[in-house]
Amino acid sequence: MLRTLLISLFSFLFVSAGADAKQRYPKRPITTTVVWSAGGGTDAANRVIMAEMSKELGVRINVTNMTGGISGSIGMSSTLRKRPDGYNLVGLASSNVSAAVNGGWGEKFEVWYPFIVGSSPDVISVKMDSPYHSLAELIAAAKSAPGSFSAGAGGLGSNHHLHLLELSKIADIDISFIPYPGSAPSQTAVITGEVDFVITSMAEQSQLIRGNKLRPLAMLHPEAFEMHDGKKIPSAFVDFPELSKHLPISQAIGFAVNNQASAEVKSQLASAFKKAMASPVLKDWARQNYYELSGVYGEAAQQEFARLESLFAWSLEALNASKVSPETLNIPRPN
Repeated sequence: MLRTLLISLFSFLFVSAGADAKQRYPKRPITTTVVWSAGGGTDAANRVIMAEMSKELGVRINVTNMTGGISGSIGMSSTLRKRPDGYNLVGLASSNVSAAVNGGWGEKFEVWYPFIVGSSPDVISVKMDSPYHSLAELIAAAKSAPGSFSAGAGGLGSNHHLHLLELSKIADIDISFIPYPGSAPSQTAVITGEVDFVITSMAEQSQLIRGNKLRPLAMLHPEAFEMHDGKKIPSAFVDFPELSKHLPISQAIGFAVNNQASAEVKSQLASAFKKAMASPVLKDWARQNYYELSGVYGEAAQQEFARLESLFAWSLEALNASKVSPETLNIPRPN
């Protein structure tokens, strides 16, 4: 009888230990540090995806914002310094790939193991009482007063910034660029008259457009855009077909874990991410906010960010807008 009890006890302990070993991560709350300001696209996407992933992982995921530095370098550096145990994630976007060439830090983007939630096309907008009702009118005014117009966007070297640089070059206009710690403050800046126009994503501007705070002039995308209420926004490529040579520069919004994290951590995050991406909550949020969902993660996402890093770095170099040569960072030229 005693022998039977001992065998049963050892069997129970063995099974319990095995089950616990399979669920070693996560055991406590996770923190996701978004490197852009609250209210922007990266912030919004992370809050939605983390809420859904929390249900799958069985722990709370706290989302916080840490702006500053160059191209999100402070938030990325802070996260990278922490133990690669999966309890500290970073919320980022394609705009962060230019941190190294802009002098923000000395790391290539390969230090991350990324998860891409989705993207949204860029749009040029002015405040509602602006005298400009089309991109052609805005460009004509900028040409007549060189250096007197300013544009805002989130981050030096962001995809929004690159769109502005390319448009300025092709339209032959001199525009002062004002970088902000995120898209939300740059949009507030145009509404208050701090800048003349703003370039951010449709997802970030949509509520302000619907609320008659912003007037969209043109999409920095080859195709015109139709909002849910039927409002149509023309493509900037109609007036400036030369934009198609280098644009559009794709956006990629999501999060990442330190690439040195264990296979178990990456696997658990991937499993939760895939389930979260398939959730009706996320799909409805994407449809309402003009996001095209991705779901790419791991090595495939690393390849995508490496492609964007190469494109951003060498585009900035060609436009004389980078501080560090991508060649010195061993960033290959885009194919």
